[in-house]
Amino acid sequence: MTNHIKICLFFLFGIASAYAQEKVTLSGTIAEASSNETLLGVNIIIPELNVGTSTNAYGFYSITIPPGTYKVQVSYLGFKNIVETIAINDDVKKDFYLMNDAEELDEVVIEEDIEKISIKEPQMSVNTLTTATIKKIPAVLGEADVIKSILLLPGVSNAGEAASGFNVRGGAADQNLILLDEAIIFNSDHLFGFFSVFNPDAIKNIKLYKGGIPSRYGGRVSSVLDIYQKDGNSKDFHMTGGIGVVASRLLAEGPIVKDKGSFLIGGRSSYAHLFLKLTNNENSAYFYDLNTKLSYKFNDNNSLYLSGYFGRDVFNISDSFNNVYGNAVANVRWNHLFSDKLFSNLSLIYSDYYYGLSLDFVGFNWNSGIKNFNFKYDLKHYLSNTLKLHYGVNNIYYKFNPGEIEPEGENSGVNYFKLVDKYANEAAAYIDIEQNITEKLSVEYGIRFSRFDRLGQSEINVYENNNPVTYNQDLGIYEKATPIDTISKSKSTSIAAFNNLEPRLAVSYAIDDSQSVKASYNRMTQYLHLISNTSSPTPLDVWAPSGPFIKPQILDQVAIGYFKDINNNAYSLETEAFYKKIKNRIDYIDGADLIANNAIEQVILNGEAKAYGIEVLLKKNLGRLQGWLAYTLSESKQRTPGRNSTEPGINNGDWYFTPYDKTHDISVTGSYMLTNKWSFGANFIFQTGRPATFPYGQYEYEGINIPSYGPRNNNRLPFYNRLDLSATYIPKPKTNKKWQGEWVFSIYNVYNRKNAASITFRENMEEQRNEAVKLSIFGIVPSITYNFKF
Repeated sequence: MTNHIKICLFFLFGIASAYAQEKVTLSGTIAEASSNETLLGVNIIIPELNVGTSTNAYGFYSITIPPGTYKVQVSYLGFKNIVETIAINDDVKKDFYLMNDAEELDEVVIEEDIEKISIKEPQMSVNTLTTATIKKIPAVLGEADVIKSILLLPGVSNAGEAASGFNVRGGAADQNLILLDEAIIFNSDHLFGFFSVFNPDAIKNIKLYKGGIPSRYGGRVSSVLDIYQKDGNSKDFHMTGGIGVVASRLLAEGPIVKDKGSFLIGGRSSYAHLFLKLTNNENSAYFYDLNTKLSYKFNDNNSLYLSGYFGRDVFNISDSFNNVYGNAVANVRWNHLFSDKLFSNLSLIYSDYYYGLSLDFVGFNWNSGIKNFNFKYDLKHYLSNTLKLHYGVNNIYYKFNPGEIEPEGENSGVNYFKLVDKYANEAAAYIDIEQNITEKLSVEYGIRFSRFDRLGQSEINVYENNNPVTYNQDLGIYEKATPIDTISKSKSTSIAAFNNLEPRLAVSYAIDDSQSVKASYNRMTQYLHLISNTSSPTPLDVWAPSGPFIKPQILDQVAIGYFKDINNNAYSLETEAFYKKIKNRIDYIDGADLIANNAIEQVILNGEAKAYGIEVLLKKNLGRLQGWLAYTLSESKQRTPGRNSTEPGINNGDWYFTPYDKTHDISVTGSYMLTNKWSFGANFIFQTGRPATFPYGQYEYEGINIPSYGPRNNNRLPFYNRLDLSATYIPKPKTNKKWQGEWVFSIYNVYNRKNAASITFRENMEEQRNEAVKLSIFGIVPSITYNFKF
């Protein structure tokens, strides 16, 4: 098989090289003139030839054309267009620097939007948001938020207010790959979901892949959220910040060596807990984080980047309960240009998620976490205008700390206890091919080969018949199996290995210049599993690798869509239908104990999941009023049938709604620029209530009332809805001022809807009857924030 691949690649490169000999290449980097910040997605078009391209994540572009003299058009949202006549008789390297267009544009009309769809590109199921758009969206407590913004897109939801993570197309939160400058983020939230870990001032670009995911991404089966930080201003020193009701932020950037090197450092912190101290309340909950980046351009062909993120959440109750958790990541990247057609990026990445808990009244400390070391080497090969290759390799080494208990103080009655550390290695190689077959038909196809090795550990349980879960026929329940032995294996030994081929395909057919149909197919494999039986992940949840008893999840997803630009890009319409099926989705037996479990295989079974639906996104891109309407009609289910004819499985082996199923999900988001001083924003959300399991009756046993439950998730919480409003006031909107400030006034949940986060049942002792109790997180929340930059 390897020889066949080599022959095909050699043949492909040979044809491309012969073709390229008759042509020349225009290539270079495009950046912002005022800061040298490279720009992603800039359009470079040569109208005479009706050809064009766009810049990659590092601002690089390459376009191959016949020799001649041409007008080259460069355009990007918010910047002045460049039209330049260039004689291209040999290979030419040309960098462009775009000027901010704010003073030239009509102050209340935005002429173009990079977030609108690209009709002819095969890529589908992808949403891009700029930080400018995110900051227009009203958010709880006035803090612009990346995660809260993507929840307004079709196919994206979460478990409710103050819930961690997000769900994409009926998938679980742990099925999303979240990348910050290529580093894996395992927990994307601060304060249990009130804020995300991403500082909007430090973010350059956000892209969410829900389907049609390129082969360069792997390891998750639901979505990819790819986020890049800014490089920093290499021309002048600037500061940006904001002061809010509960949190503030400050970011500084400037040159290390002018026009060559730059730095960026930004921090955020919440301080609402300080107000509690004034009321003699000893409890506190706050977060802080730090974004850093150093960039240096050695020459036209070599650039080096060093980026990092560190964040922590702290939760205390009267100094007797202390909870600390958060992420720490670092990435060293080297961009190298081999030629005007071959761009490479080498990355060395470290990621660490830590969870710590201290209970003084018990006298112990608990800590757990997951670390990984990631090597990535990616290459983008611009063979011609109609053929591009993106290929590379990566290797991730994991260390899992499921938990460690340490006694605290001499009087502690707790003994030291350590759950067994786990180790794993995930390697992959991939190739993506982008090809324009005709002027109307474009395809992107590729394949990813992944291998996962579960490595040895100090203690490995051995079970009779290799079965860690048994079924008790007499009681009709699943039970933990008792190990018959334990063995030890070296960390250099593979105790379970999985190999998977993951083909990808996306096709686009342009009906005309304003409309197209697209289709895609994805196979993806996920080797890590979040051990959690809650609808929203909690910091206490731990990650477990696939191994002898836990199989990797395997996704197959197909999607088809219709895309249209309306009225010369004033509006755009995206409609997609999708179907996805996942094998080996883990489920938990009734009564499963997940916390501090040294043998998690004893309480889980492998099942399957499926989701399907229709998504509609209608956007208004031009004028004073801009925004979008998103609607999703979908269903998400899972089941775990019995392993043989004598076992019922979980929930009698029947399909049941997942905790993240929402039949109807509607969101309307808009911004209106009244004058150059005043602008307004609003969003409205309506969702079907989350599935839940309520008791349908009760019985009495030895004087105790015991509830009876029906099938899993056979009930629902009440439907969810709310309206948010915001107003932004810029006292001095002229951009030539050194200090620029704005006031943002917002109201979250304007009509004070008491949406149910959960419903519990209890016995009312006074009235001697059972009652349902609804828990609501937020009512109406007004806030005010002052943002500034200089």
